Amino acid sequence: MAQLTTPVSRSSQPLLRRSKKYLEEPLHKTLFKEGSTEEIVRRELNRFLKGPKKAQKWEVGVSVRKLRQHKRFSTALKLSETMARRGMNPTPSDHAIHLDLVAKARGIPAAEKYFMELPEPAKNHLPYGALLNCYCKELMTEKAEALMEKMKELRFSSTSMAYNSLMTLYTKTNQPEKIPAVIQEMKADNVMPDCYTYNVWMRGLAAVNDIAGVERVIDEMKRDGRVVGDWTTYSNLASIYVDAGMFEKAEVALKELEKRNVSRDLMAYQFLITLYGRTGNLVEVYRVWRSLKLAIPKMANVSYLNMVQVLVSLNDLPGAEKCFREWEAMCSNYDIRVANVMIGTYLKAGQLEEAELIKEGAQRQGAKPNVKTWEVFMDYHLKKGEVKLAVECISNAISTGRGDGGKWAPPTEVVQAVMGHFERGKDVDGAEEFLAILNKAECDVGVEAFEPLIRTYASAGRSSASMRHRLKMENVEVSQATKKLLDVVCLD
Repeated sequence: MAQLTTPVSRSSQPLLRRSKKYLEEPLHKTLFKEGSTEEIVRRELNRFLKGPKKAQKWEVGVSVRKLRQHKRFSTALKLSETMARRGMNPTPSDHAIHLDLVAKARGIPAAEKYFMELPEPAKNHLPYGALLNCYCKELMTEKAEALMEKMKELRFSSTSMAYNSLMTLYTKTNQPEKIPAVIQEMKADNVMPDCYTYNVWMRGLAAVNDIAGVERVIDEMKRDGRVVGDWTTYSNLASIYVDAGMFEKAEVALKELEKRNVSRDLMAYQFLITLYGRTGNLVEVYRVWRSLKLAIPKMANVSYLNMVQVLVSLNDLPGAEKCFREWEAMCSNYDIRVANVMIGTYLKAGQLEEAELIKEGAQRQGAKPNVKTWEVFMDYHLKKGEVKLAVECISNAISTGRGDGGKWAPPTEVVQAVMGHFERGKDVDGAEEFLAILNKAECDVGVEAFEPLIRTYASAGRSSASMRHRLKMENVEVSQATKKLLDVVCLD
């Protein structure tokens, strides 16, 4: 039988072709078609901006949102600024997003300047709310409170968003006692709370150990009926109970969390596994793990990372090993963080050979050890008194650097431990080699390194003509006792 098809008029064919093109090649797909690294995205954006392709306003909006999600703030700002110059009239919502990008890419002063230069009709509750949120994220309490008062005068605080930002600020700045007053203001102004409001309110009460108050908040939310708690509400409640050691109540909240995870949100499963782990309920951890695998068959690395961490915390080493091997067999992108959990576990148990095998297996899979890998090996060798091997790990960690491109330096206590070892052994050469590694990485070498170095020289009977000059160059001020040793060590 011939297949029936719906006839298409000639006049609609060009429209279909144009629609298909936009569906297949929207701007955000072009920007991310080869991956999401900073270099690739920037290259594709420059190619678009210099090319003939025109983008619809919705394409630019989606692209800016995607770039923000990937934390490509400077790139998103460049796109936003360029399209504004090309005549895309921004809405107050666009201004709010742009202000947030300016703050993230160029700092608060630049965001304030952008806000001040906005035309008055554009300054509605959205740009005001964006600036308030920037102040709150940067923990600028005085500016946030002053702006909030201005918003109240202008009647721009009629939604929960501004109040939520302010309460989050108080939580982060250890001022939870201010949160109930904000809630009272909301009630007085008939501002309807949302799930986030209840969550931050509960956290504020928990911070002052008012668990009964937390329970009253949940009861009030249920009685009010206008806001239905989602899974995050009960995750929050369960976490509060776990922190308070009230495991039975925590598990009741976790059951409620599970009921409300109707969309099978990965994050909800992650919280369930983590919080059941913190209650010590291994049976429930495995049950939720099985549910997660059924709900999301294509498991992400982060799911295995979370599960292995929980199993290790519960001292279920056979289970952690089995989960790790399962992950190794199915992962398409080897995540060194999962391997690091097992490496750390084996080293804590004194099983160096097993830890080395995991590291070597990761390298065969193309995953290079990161700073955390070298840190756990460094800690192991220091505890074993194997300082030479620990110094090798420090050197490797410095060379590797942090994932965000930042430099890594050993903690002060590690420098003290290593230098203390060389001092006890009167090993001047070893101490100098270690300082050379730190200097090569442009680490700040302070008094915690130079004082034991000078003592090492003195106890070994060695001298140094340049020690005073080195102290001056590094701007290091040593103690009076060490200054006396300098007279012995220095030849000048």
